[in-house]
Amino acid sequence: MTTAVLDAPAASAAQSVAARMKPVSRSADTLFRWLCLGMAVGVLALVVLVGWQLWSGAQSAIHKFGVGFLTRSAWDPVQGEFGALPFIYGTLVSSLLGLAIATPLAVGTAIFLTELAPNWLRQPIAFLTEMLAAIPSVILGLWAIFIMLPLLPRYLFPFLKKTLGFLPLFQGPTYSAYSMIAAAIIIAIMILPIITSVSREILRSVPDLQREAAYGLGATRWEVTRIAVLSYAKKGIFGAMILGLGRALGETMAVTMVIGNTPKIAASLFQPGYTLASVIANEFAEATTDDYRNALIAVGLVLFGVTVVINLLARLLLKFGNTQTGAVH
Repeated sequence: MTTAVLDAPAASAAQSVAARMKPVSRSADTLFRWLCLGMAVGVLALVVLVGWQLWSGAQSAIHKFGVGFLTRSAWDPVQGEFGALPFIYGTLVSSLLGLAIATPLAVGTAIFLTELAPNWLRQPIAFLTEMLAAIPSVILGLWAIFIMLPLLPRYLFPFLKKTLGFLPLFQGPTYSAYSMIAAAIIIAIMILPIITSVSREILRSVPDLQREAAYGLGATRWEVTRIAVLSYAKKGIFGAMILGLGRALGETMAVTMVIGNTPKIAASLFQPGYTLASVIANEFAEATTDDYRNALIAVGLVLFGVTVVINLLARLLLKFGNTQTGAVH
């Protein structure tokens, strides 16, 4: 009797909701499905169209220079000699070095915000970190020119040369602040918010049961973070790194302002360099001949291809890691 009395209001409410609901027509459901499919196909079509446009514009340079365009180091528009190797080298070295600088800082910040920071401090730090991503790259470039660059030859370069000078990467003159290291530092600053934000969300998604089980076994906070949290979230953190690397590869203005824009390959990170994005931004307006313009479009095609190849390699690494994990288990 009591159960029937208690269930009566719930049944009445359910009947009221059902009466207000209109039956969803099958045609509306079909329209919704096709609309979502069209949006997904539109994104794919946009990527394909960008690649096709770059390929079409670079056809003349591809036919004229062939594969040698990727392996040639000379870049002399006056003589009509074009080679993209220095730009590929500068793009990969500066991006990977920037990623190596930013990843420990970003992951450490994400761990602090998720596992260690008191509640009153988490939101301000998270807000400031996300706000860093909203700063225009040209502003960061100006900050680097007036604040960061004067400090590098005075403090950082002598320290690196003194401690790591036995490596070819840290040899050579250190008088010029415009260098590969300067570009890597500014790239690290720009990708830091992306990796931090994504890593933080990944760490927050780790089930509390993971932490509780580790604490129940007597683990310390560091052991809980290392074994229960980071081991669970390592694939997501790797994905955050790839997102940051994608941003680093295409970064233009801030890098252009500090890298030195010299089309040469040097082993020392103290030397200036050039990137694929920077040469397009610097020289496209000055491309007065068809060969010059087509060569710059070919550089854009190379940048597009490098981005695609790195993302595919990241997918393969994740798939290989899953296979290895499965084999071990």
